[in-house]
Amino acid sequence: MSMTRQEMDHAALDAAVEQARKSLAEGGIPIGAALMNAEGVIVALGHNERVQSGDPTAHAETVCIRSAGRRRDWHTLTMATTLSPCAMCSGTAVLHRIPRIVIGENMTFQGREDWLTAEGIEVVVMHDLRCTSMMEDFINARPELWNEDIGVPPKG
Repeated sequence: MSMTRQEMDHAALDAAVEQARKSLAEGGIPIGAALMNAEGVIVALGHNERVQSGDPTAHAETVCIRSAGRRRDWHTLTMATTLSPCAMCSGTAVLHRIPRIVIGENMTFQGREDWLTAEGIEVVVMHDLRCTSMMEDFINARPELWNEDIGVPPKG
């Protein structure tokens, strides 16, 4: 029995949440991403590795796309991410013509969903409480690290 689109979206987000938890356990920022094909198979995973690697571009979505490698089927994939994607990650999705983005939550951070929708990308916001609470807890515990991740200059 095949999964519905909604079941596939939940499965992809579950995989992204596991990636976010992995990043947190490594001392990093708890954001995760997964790429899923039209059959519901996860083809790539990634989590924010900016702290772990020292690479300021190693956001979850970018790491996930890198781990997917060279492909010709981007236009058939769905990306799930635990947090609304920033301009860089939205641009990567636009560049690769990924047609659907499933977002765990966009309350703690509002990325460039406007750009995604302007490019014809279907944006599905799940309002997933696991994602929201993980980010709220992290932002409260490590505000300076969060501000560094999203490019907010230090105060003073």
